[in-house]
Amino acid sequence: MNWHIGVIGGSGLAEGLDLEDAQEIPVSSPFGKPSGPVVTGRLAGRRVTFLARHGKGHRLPPSAVDYRANIDVLKRCGVTDVLALSAIGSLHEDMAPGHFVAVDQFIDRTQGRKGSFFGEGLVAHVSLADPVCARLSSLAADAAEAAGGRVHRGGCYVTIEGPQFSTRAESALYRQWGAHVIGMTAMPEVRLAREAELPYALLGMVTDYDCWREGEAVGAAEVFAVMKANAALAREAVRKLVEALPEQRTPSAVDTALDGAVVTAPAARDGKLVAMLDAVAGRVLR
Repeated sequence: MNWHIGVIGGSGLAEGLDLEDAQEIPVSSPFGKPSGPVVTGRLAGRRVTFLARHGKGHRLPPSAVDYRANIDVLKRCGVTDVLALSAIGSLHEDMAPGHFVAVDQFIDRTQGRKGSFFGEGLVAHVSLADPVCARLSSLAADAAEAAGGRVHRGGCYVTIEGPQFSTRAESALYRQWGAHVIGMTAMPEVRLAREAELPYALLGMVTDYDCWREGEAVGAAEVFAVMKANAALAREAVRKLVEALPEQRTPSAVDTALDGAVVTAPAARDGKLVAMLDAVAGRVLR
């Protein structure tokens, strides 16, 4: 099987990837409006498809991103694996601004976001015990190191609703919970990728120390200054990842995450929802 890497990241990332034969393609989703059109092309001979999570010009706040539509359109494009790039705050002294973290666990503190493709009329329960793909995460960490970055392998990401940054009390609480980094976009993105049977890895760029350190507070200007300074490194990490992929993609356990997960009897399934899930779950619903 051939690799097709889907990249979800900042709106300025695609331009610097220098994809060969790049095309901007509008792709619609029955689940809503994706953040924008996808940009697809080739990098080091492999297919890469990019989607700006916040839309062109960063027009969407975290709570307004239609995560279901984004994952659905990537699946419709034939993506096999998803690499998410995200700005994160650090809740751990050793994870300093400018470092990268290959996240492997998550705590969800978001409110009201649509966190599943399934629902009334078609119920499914996937396992999320190990939410990231260990293979893809390791490859991403290797790539970030090869690009010259300082990388931490593993870390727990607490996702807050935003758009405000956390209070000092919240920041201290998340540290007590064992969280290592904090952000606003990983959930429900990782949940939906698993339901869509897409192996997912998140490479987070530390931009700040949140506000748990006495006398310090995070601001948007600080966050975006660090992001801008490290954008070239992030693009190079994507390139290194694609270049290092094995010649052929061997199966991942995530490829069959829906096996046994759908519990609604065929006769009781909502036909409209079944049709909407043609890309995400067609493999098990046909």
